[in-house]
Amino acid sequence: MIFPLRVACRYLISKKQHNAVNIISWISLAGVAVATMALVVVLSVFNGFNTLALKQLSRMDPPLSVTPVKGKVIGDAESLAMKIAALDGVSASMPVVREQALARAGTNQMPVTIMGVTDKFISAARIDSIIIDGEPLLKEEAPMTALSSIGVALGTGIRPSSIYPLEVYVPRRTGRINTANPSGSFREEYFHVAGVFQVEQDTYDTDLLIIPLDAARQLLDYTTEGSEIAVFTDQPEHIRKKIEAIAGKDYVVKNRVEQQDQAFKMIRTEKWITFLMLAFILIIASFNIISTLAMLIIEKQGNSRILSAMGATPRRINQIYIIQGWLISVTGGVIGIIAGAVLSLVQEHYGIIRLGSEHVSNLTISAYPVELHFSDILIVAGITLMIGVFNGVIATRR
Repeated sequence: MIFPLRVACRYLISKKQHNAVNIISWISLAGVAVATMALVVVLSVFNGFNTLALKQLSRMDPPLSVTPVKGKVIGDAESLAMKIAALDGVSASMPVVREQALARAGTNQMPVTIMGVTDKFISAARIDSIIIDGEPLLKEEAPMTALSSIGVALGTGIRPSSIYPLEVYVPRRTGRINTANPSGSFREEYFHVAGVFQVEQDTYDTDLLIIPLDAARQLLDYTTEGSEIAVFTDQPEHIRKKIEAIAGKDYVVKNRVEQQDQAFKMIRTEKWITFLMLAFILIIASFNIISTLAMLIIEKQGNSRILSAMGATPRRINQIYIIQGWLISVTGGVIGIIAGAVLSLVQEHYGIIRLGSEHVSNLTISAYPVELHFSDILIVAGITLMIGVFNGVIATRR
């Protein structure tokens, strides 16, 4: 392979007899370099958004969440929460109730997701760090207070300074429904909004309303039930095994990423769909290499006859052009990978490209998030090498 490689390197850097071959060669190399650079940059951008999502999740989701395999609620959530809280390494464990409801303030109304929690949850989850108006205060005695997401605050027009309360309606779970009195089919409760929070994530910012746990249970006719058990710990993976042993097969223990699996699955899907689209563009761009090799083969027919007369087999001569196509792809790929890595690292550390927003101060970040992964570089390099070999084989087929 040394002989074909040396000849292919000579063909790559030497000036061709026809100027068009030189131009097409450089165009082929540039096309591969640009497409490869785009692959590295786009994958790095998706990595950055994935890391940003992880940081945002930690503001609201507990490190571990225990949910039932079947049904919506845990029957005796209080008892299970106490058993988990007794484990070494668990700082707090408490039931949480989630359900759909209707919120109304004056003439404004909207569907919301109520989340019933205790004061321990508020302090353990550090809700105070995401409060943008008011204070993180939950009062279970009248007048009861609630914490509203920014979406609920905008949708209902309610604020911590509002004089009228926020009305919450939930369909009755038990008892008979009187068709003559439709309003009697709902349980209602009144809350004063003590604070408004913003997590910078649609899952929470759109329609979440945090209310006291006892108020949520009263609305839903619950006693000790809970939709899940929130577990706060600094050793989630270690504690997870202990909780699974206590809870048994009837419960599922999820970490923060698994609790928002749909969001991360969407990010991963978008990342690899975009990757496939750009890889297809790279394949299209590499077609120029085939035309370059075809023209080079025609131009070097005389050289090929000389090499054949000197004892080179047709297979050896074909290897020269296969390696030539591989070298063009490798050269363009190396240039593209280096350029993409440099651009990604500059954006990651210096944030050159800023978010185009008039209210940047209200955002969690001010520049596009980028995070370069070595595994992505290996994937891009592997695809570039395969395309180069494929182009050389196609061009030398007779």
